[in-house]
Formats: sequence, C-alpha cells, structure tokens
Amino acid sequence: MKATIEIDATPQEMRELLGLPEVQSIQKEAMEKIREKMLMAIESNDMSELLKMYMPMPEQMSAMEGLQKTMWDAMTNSMTLSNKPTEK
Repeated sequence: MKATIEIDATPQEMRELLGLPEVQSIQKEAMEKIREKMLMAIESNDMSELLKMYMPMPEQMSAMEGLQKTMWDAMTNSMTLSNKPTEK
C-alpha cells in the first residue's frame, strides 16, 4: 500500500509546522555585519584586511597541515607493500 500526502504551504508555514527555530532575523543581522566589514575594507583600500575575511589565519593553516600529516601517516602506515607473489 502506498499513500501520498500533499501539503500546500509556504516555507515559513512548514518551518512553523515542523517546529524549526526562526533564524531569519539572525541571518539578516549576520549578513549586515559581513556587508559592513567588507565595505570598510574596500573603502580603506587595504587588500590584506579584505583577504583576512576569506583566508584562514596562519595558526589555522598549521592546524590543517598537522591534520593532513596525521591522516597521511595513518594511511601510509596501514598500507603494506610487498614484492612477493601471492600464494594460492
């Protein structure tokens, strides 16, 4: 048996029906803050300030490099290379 239910509702009504939190005001505030920071960096003609918003900090990069090294070491240590022919 197969049943299909069709609900005609707006996205806002569905969020309320499912009990999801209202985040539109928070999103609007966050976007306004980002916009203000971008405009300030553009107006100051300081490209380093503008790039800081898009590029990770050096300490974050070193943490990422450490994670990559750990993953690489784990992968290479788990691999066994052998030139012997397999026995059947």
